Amino acid sequence: MLLAIDAGNTNVVFALVDTGGGSGAGVKAIKARWRIATDPRRTADEYAVWLSQLLTLEGYDRKDVTAVIIATVVPRALHNLQMLARKYFGGEPLIAGQPPVEWGMHLDVEEPHAVGADRAVNMIAAHALYPGDLITIDFGTATTFDFSDYSGAYKGGIIAPGINLSLDALVTAAAKLPRIAIEKPAGNLSVIGRDTVSQMHIGIYWGYIAMVEGLVARMKEEVGRPVKVIATGGLATLFEQHTNVFDYIEGDLTIQGLAMLWDRAHIKA
Repeated sequence: MLLAIDAGNTNVVFALVDTGGGSGAGVKAIKARWRIATDPRRTADEYAVWLSQLLTLEGYDRKDVTAVIIATVVPRALHNLQMLARKYFGGEPLIAGQPPVEWGMHLDVEEPHAVGADRAVNMIAAHALYPGDLITIDFGTATTFDFSDYSGAYKGGIIAPGINLSLDALVTAAAKLPRIAIEKPAGNLSVIGRDTVSQMHIGIYWGYIAMVEGLVARMKEEVGRPVKVIATGGLATLFEQHTNVFDYIEGDLTIQGLAMLWDRAHIKA
């Protein structure tokens, strides 16, 4: 089993991946996944206690993990995750984007070194699953839109505030506004709210859909060729029922990309 770790700004996702399973395009079977709040101060020992219990609950043991690969956009979190792999899983982890798991794709942008690991991994997986020009949207702490062409080269993208960040900013800056859940507005899909809470739901939900649709439309117009849109991240499914902007939703795109990177390094070795 491969332990794939995606350390984001808000959460760290751990996934147990069957490195021998799956078929076609390198797709792997994900046996279990767990999520914990990102805290760079969390030690390897703390991770191990938490993760060992979850492995046991799923019927696995630490000895079932034979390899570890990590992608992180939080540099301070990397050391303790490396220590987790070395101390509790008995090996040196692979780090996405570092030898021997370089991206294997052309980053055709002004600052290739600044491209987030999660974005690169998403594009690797998206191109393995779907050929052609792609826009990959990841709904995370930030919502990122990435365009990669038919050759797999990354050509650039957009970084927008994530929906949770937008809501937090609204509630923090406006003293009388209550904190609300991020969900589809109730009722008949009217965009004219009759009370404060419904107006907030409309602004957050329909406003975010309008932003996504508008940005994708502008990106497609600039590309000038047919483009598939791949969405990932926990909130992608929240929007899909009220927009046709997504061609495919892949909830485990980052984990699949990490498994594919591990495959490449394993084959090279």
